[in-house]
Amino acid sequence: MATNASGPNLLGQHVAMPNSPEEAELDRVPNPHPGTNYVARFTAPEFTSLCPVTGQPDFAHIVIDYVPGPYLVESKSLKLYLSSFRNHGAFHEDCTVRIAKDLATLLEPVWLRIGGYWYPRGGIPIDVFWQTGELPAGTWVPDQGVAPYRGRG
Repeated sequence: MATNASGPNLLGQHVAMPNSPEEAELDRVPNPHPGTNYVARFTAPEFTSLCPVTGQPDFAHIVIDYVPGPYLVESKSLKLYLSSFRNHGAFHEDCTVRIAKDLATLLEPVWLRIGGYWYPRGGIPIDVFWQTGELPAGTWVPDQGVAPYRGRG
């Protein structure tokens, strides 16, 4: 994954979908409210990657919450970055934590969490959660709003 610390490189440009997360570029922009704790949320309800063993598609509902530090993620670059996993073979845990760590490195957030709600593979849903540190006191963050998998029960 390439990062662009100097400003958005993809915004306003016609850009082809990257073939892999390694080819994707994440852009950041300055936070217009530095020093203010607020939560920004991105939801990708149709996230797709490939099983590294079978090559079959895996699907997830990804929810990313973060309290910005000096930077915000530029949303077009995030969309392209997340889409780049469609041809990427990795386990659920690897995809979820990699996304979070890439964003944490790029953005230097005050706090970040990710919920990867993966649809069942082999009859077992796998949910993966990761966060940086503690949510700042007094900061409101809503529930991620994804119901636990209940099957037909």
